[in-house]
Amino acid sequence: MTLSTDLQRPLSEANNKLPSAVKASHATSLHELGAELVYTQEVSGRYLSFYWQQAERYGISAAESETIEAADAQAYQQRVQQIVETKIPERFSCRFRYKEQLFKFDLVVSPILQPDGIATKVLVMGSQSQDLEGDEAAKARQNCGISCNSADYQKLLTTIARNIRRTLDLDTIRQQTVDGLGKALHVSRCIITPYKKSDREVRVVAEYCQEQCPSLMGKTLALKDDPYLTKALATLGTVVEAPQDTCQQQSSRLVVATYYKKEPNGLISLYQCGRHEWEAAEIELVREIAEQVGTAIAHATLYEELKEARQQAEESSRLKSEFLANTSHELRTPLNGMIGFLKLILEGMAEGPEEQQEFIQEAYRSALHLLNIINDILDIAKIEAGKMELELGSVKLKELFDRVDDFARTQAQQKNLSLRFQLPSAHDDVIVYGNYQRLLQVLFNLVGNAIKFTHEGGVTITAEVQKKKVLFKDQELPGMVVVRVADTGIGVSLEKQDRLFQKFTQVDGGLNRKYGGTGLGLTISQKLVETMGGQVNFYSMGEGLGSTVTFTVPLYQEPLIVSSK
Repeated sequence: MTLSTDLQRPLSEANNKLPSAVKASHATSLHELGAELVYTQEVSGRYLSFYWQQAERYGISAAESETIEAADAQAYQQRVQQIVETKIPERFSCRFRYKEQLFKFDLVVSPILQPDGIATKVLVMGSQSQDLEGDEAAKARQNCGISCNSADYQKLLTTIARNIRRTLDLDTIRQQTVDGLGKALHVSRCIITPYKKSDREVRVVAEYCQEQCPSLMGKTLALKDDPYLTKALATLGTVVEAPQDTCQQQSSRLVVATYYKKEPNGLISLYQCGRHEWEAAEIELVREIAEQVGTAIAHATLYEELKEARQQAEESSRLKSEFLANTSHELRTPLNGMIGFLKLILEGMAEGPEEQQEFIQEAYRSALHLLNIINDILDIAKIEAGKMELELGSVKLKELFDRVDDFARTQAQQKNLSLRFQLPSAHDDVIVYGNYQRLLQVLFNLVGNAIKFTHEGGVTITAEVQKKKVLFKDQELPGMVVVRVADTGIGVSLEKQDRLFQKFTQVDGGLNRKYGGTGLGLTISQKLVETMGGQVNFYSMGEGLGSTVTFTVPLYQEPLIVSSK
């Protein structure tokens, strides 16, 4: 558009001889300066004159021409007010509406100065932009006016950003983002997919979608199959995809990565049917919103992590309090037993040496039970403090099994339970790499639990050699031994099994009070086995269906296994 230099400076009514209400004929003469659209207007928005050369082409009569108005009237009026106040002409683009049609014009708006230097009117000259013609394009862009002026752009940016910053809920942030961008840019679809480093695919978790296009909500997108997504993640910028056939018509896509401290944490994708290009202002808006969304997502994620950590700390504190209450009962029971039996002896209540010896034996057993509880508490304290260190060496598996047999055989017989041990068939001893006392402690705990929670049937302890080289503490060892302790006892329901190895947690407080114990055994056994390079696992098909606990320990040397054939 070619404009006179004089029209790019404030106009003086005195110098230009313009009356208070410029007539349409005068506006027509201004068209000769190179503008196809010329009008004058008061700050209030009322036209004083209006001339558009192409009006009749769109079926707009001269009488109807003054019904043409800015698509975003408020933003346009703010811009005019700014020009009148600063008395400085401005050049910008703006969309105008006539009924269902939209027209875009490149404008130069100049203030009309009165003799006293005050401006209350503007002279507007412009020409029609060619990137918006036809009813379909007009309808698709009817609600999009961000390129109208910078005030409109900033208003839209501020509105969307404010909504995002009002909450720390991730789902709300994402949904408000897609809704805000989708409605502001009048796109066919806007989606958000979260992203974490090394993700190979992303899933749609929030979507704004118009009725004519099918929803993508919940759909998984493979990054390797979409170069536009990978490019946006790599550059942390906006990527525009060439038009494709979708939604039964040509469609283009705008992709931008959300990020925080230069690390991507999501992707925003906007789709527009019936459109080939994205304006620079729209791309810049999406880029700025993506940056703010990335920061909001990072803050919300941190808030969720802190909230979860707080909940875990509160739960841990509650469990510790519950554990201390239960443990105090467990400590008092054997202690009261010791005091009671010793008092009977001191007061001469025993009827003969045999009964006195029986009282002493009971006090001794109570003392051992008390010692075991105290050892459990000390062990868990060491584990909590990270000071559980073990001296490892060669341990014969048969010696371990024999000691456990001596310890548990009487307990099993008292309950009429079978107790079977089965070692691997080998020509030589099966030797494992671990700590003898701690392995014995693990077996005592597992076998003792199996007997305690079994009322009929029995307990079976087996071992299996797995010859597969493993690396532990910079040593290459020839394999692992898997030890299984299986019982036909009360079992554990499937929903409670995940609590078995939690510190200070009892699967069923009622059961522990009924059977006795602190509930620390499995947790301590797990930590001890892990310190020796193995793993502990628990299996049960449900209540009343028995249980199997397995643990692994590295082989010290490879045994010569006897073939089963």
